[in-house]
Amino acid sequence: MKTENHSINDVLTKNATSFFIPPFQRAYAWGKPEIERYYSDVITIIKSELNQKEHDKQEHFFGTIVIKEESQGFANRSVVVDGQQRLTTTLLFLIALRDIENDKNRKQTITDLYLKNNTSDFDDKIKLKQVTRDWDAYKALVNEQEPCVGIIKTAYQIFTKLINDTKRKDQDITFEYYILAIKRMNVAVIFLDERQHKGEDPQIIFETLNSLGKALTLADLVRNFILLSLDSKKQSVLYETKWQPKIESELGDDTSKFYRDYLQYKTNKSIKVVSDESADSNTKEVYHIFKEFVKEVFNDNRENFINDVIRFVPWYKWIVTEIVTDTISSVEAKDKEIKELLRNIFHDIEADAFKPFVLGLFEYNQSGVNGNKLSDDKLIEILKTIRTYLIRRRILRLTQGENKGIVALSKRIADLTNSTVSMIELLSNMPYNLRTPNNNEVSEQLKTINFYDGVKKYSKFILGKIEENNTKVAVNFRNPKITIEHIMPQSLSKTWENELGYSFEEVHKKYLHNIGNLILTEFNSEIGNKPFVYKKNKLNTSSLFFRLDVTNRNSWNETSIIGHQKNMISWFLETFPLPDNYKTADNWNTKSIEKVNFLPFDDEAGEIAEGNKPSKLIIDSKEIVVKTWQDVFIEFLKWIKGSTDYDFDTIRINQDKLFGKTDRIIKWKNLKSIVDDNIGNTKRKYKTFDGKYWDDKGTILTDDLEFVHINASAKTIMNRIASIINQYGMSEDFIEIVLK
Repeated sequence: MKTENHSINDVLTKNATSFFIPPFQRAYAWGKPEIERYYSDVITIIKSELNQKEHDKQEHFFGTIVIKEESQGFANRSVVVDGQQRLTTTLLFLIALRDIENDKNRKQTITDLYLKNNTSDFDDKIKLKQVTRDWDAYKALVNEQEPCVGIIKTAYQIFTKLINDTKRKDQDITFEYYILAIKRMNVAVIFLDERQHKGEDPQIIFETLNSLGKALTLADLVRNFILLSLDSKKQSVLYETKWQPKIESELGDDTSKFYRDYLQYKTNKSIKVVSDESADSNTKEVYHIFKEFVKEVFNDNRENFINDVIRFVPWYKWIVTEIVTDTISSVEAKDKEIKELLRNIFHDIEADAFKPFVLGLFEYNQSGVNGNKLSDDKLIEILKTIRTYLIRRRILRLTQGENKGIVALSKRIADLTNSTVSMIELLSNMPYNLRTPNNNEVSEQLKTINFYDGVKKYSKFILGKIEENNTKVAVNFRNPKITIEHIMPQSLSKTWENELGYSFEEVHKKYLHNIGNLILTEFNSEIGNKPFVYKKNKLNTSSLFFRLDVTNRNSWNETSIIGHQKNMISWFLETFPLPDNYKTADNWNTKSIEKVNFLPFDDEAGEIAEGNKPSKLIIDSKEIVVKTWQDVFIEFLKWIKGSTDYDFDTIRINQDKLFGKTDRIIKWKNLKSIVDDNIGNTKRKYKTFDGKYWDDKGTILTDDLEFVHINASAKTIMNRIASIINQYGMSEDFIEIVLK
């Protein structure tokens, strides 16, 4: 590697050199603010030159350009690893300057010196080959033709307006001064050595240089890692024939998520969630896993990896696309059923945790693995079991552990294919927090749950599937005209009070949103809080089966609601059934000891903590008995405080950063003033490291006595501990929490 200082002018006018921007790099992205800032820098340089009082004329540092040079016979090709935005902006500025200029010689000079090169093998001898998405528009501008609408044309138009406005306002600023300004815009040019043993990997350089700019998505990093190591011609061929049309064009905004789910399936391991919206340490961590995976599994053969990924793209689209138009099964009825089950799992219930697993099912179903092929019937059976598992858990408001636990089932797909194990066996042998709720659990929950609001996200789906199961006819429950109707209305008229009887207030409060008071109907707004007789008559005109359980009753009161509730629960259990030997069984691995393996920034640690109680805290193999999450936090802090390996002052000093507050650990001299000001609200919010409140008998209050804030949820406490773990860089297996 060598670094040289040049003006942007020197870089662009270099003889016998063409510039190649890899086709997979980000398209041109500078908008009006960046272009106006660029132009302002140009004008600043010019005004400095025009100012007779200035002896040291203004120059401008324009950033870094990274180039890897390739020999092309007598000519050179410079692959632009980084800096394409700067080069493109300068050339668009020069094109605008050329097109405004009236002097033919000056116009031709810009074309010959900056825009074209006789040694170029690009179209029309153009010197700089743009990324695929910008190429046609840029080429048209160079050739003085009308470009297509887009960001390239917009940038050119902005420059044209800026130059014309300056021309009207200040006639001293002429063509020559603009060229002078380009000569005084300096860049640091980094030339990468072509020899691989020099270790100047363009991808590593690219990652480093972009670390302070707009966050690179996982899709960006993967694309650049796979393609940047290849020569420019091979990059173009692979990108334009495979990568762009068969991966990125197909997946669009789901590309980064696809790579994560592909990796999870391939490795059978839970991998952290990544976001394309912001810089995120998870993205870098997942990218590192990805690189190691490609090197290990594909022996760093990039083309083999690309070919493998392309196989999975259509299968992933079936998962993430709500309405699939491709043919999944050659049998029409099975094809329709598979698509509906996919829509239920991934769009009605939105169970992202199963994406890697179902991606694996499709590999076995569509192409087979090692001679094993999953039949369509078996696939349907598995998807139905997954749907039942998920909706039963949602009724109990269970989601904890799914993102980490489900992906591990991917390694059992071969066993499912060979029928050596069933899906219900796998799901019912999970830890308690991942259990399959049995009929008793579900029934008890449905008797008391606020079905209308408590499971609002799934309520229409559930009622729609019950209707479909009872009638064997599909119901378009997603249609907004199909709504959930309260038989006993949300506001009671005098007629309804009489209908419900003496205890109408109690009945209304207890059963209003209960599943026993709800049906699916096509005309909710029409029947509102009308009397029951009117509702019966209207429901008699409905085509939905649900109406019969209402219209067959003479009145609607507590007895009617309980009767309808009983039927609805029975229908739910029939619609989302378990095999007989699972209906009342403990459907979890009763032999396993439930542990929360607490990792820094674990996606689900806080969720798992909520609703569970701790029994033991294990720190660096030392076991500490605990009863509450407050105990967990205090004992963890006590352990650090007594350790010679960690400086407890780090926590004291950085509380705002770690906890978002500065008083989570506080001395009595400071806490006392808070207590005096607001004694009622503070009394049970702080404990000493010995687990005592400030007013407990035997607590000796001194100014330096420290208290810990303990009035926090389990999730908040887990987040606090996670922050400390990350601050100290503790290992992933440093802490475990055993649940009761």
